Amino acid sequence: MDQYITSGDGIDSWKEVTLIYSAALRQIEARMDVLNEEFQHVHKYNPIEHIKARIKTPESIVKKLKRHGYESTIQNMVSYINDIAGLRIICSFTSDIYRIVDMIRAQKDINILSVKDYVTFPKASGYRSYHMIVTVPVYLSDRIVNAKVEIQIRTVAMDFWASLEHKIHYKFEGDAPEHIRNELVECSKMVSDLDARMLSLNEEIIEISAKQNAQKTTE
Repeated sequence: MDQYITSGDGIDSWKEVTLIYSAALRQIEARMDVLNEEFQHVHKYNPIEHIKARIKTPESIVKKLKRHGYESTIQNMVSYINDIAGLRIICSFTSDIYRIVDMIRAQKDINILSVKDYVTFPKASGYRSYHMIVTVPVYLSDRIVNAKVEIQIRTVAMDFWASLEHKIHYKFEGDAPEHIRNELVECSKMVSDLDARMLSLNEEIIEISAKQNAQKTTE
């Protein structure tokens, strides 16, 4: 019978947590690589620019547990922290984000627990990204463990903005001066406009290329 890491059953050490979540990350990353290659084969186009994977440090997990009023136990880690394993998928265009979401949804053994669409509905800070919490089966020698992974999908421009916002957040310990926060919001609007213009330009290029190819076949 499957054991679910979401309940903490059977997980009794940080080493085992690291083992299982690292395996979950590798599985999803490999799956995304295969889907990206297949998309290139069928459509002559790669929706994924690159992928970043990371395991949250014990110190960061403990800090998050304390912030939410939980004791620092292994069971609380796997029960209440959804982003111990994190995968960030970077793509070129906003249309790619939803294309990748559809690809993930089509995977029968990836179970989607929750979704937050900060692309269509950005945070007040200007943050934009598409978040999914999923579980993926990790096959051990004596059992199957379904481990949670947080997937973030965003464009290159969104990732650049989020990286700067993250640095500012830690530099000022979450209390940046108002003019800096306002400037970040304005930059986010510029990033959104850039993404929209780049997508429109790419669609125009594809359309022109298709017409040229069609003309060549009739000559």
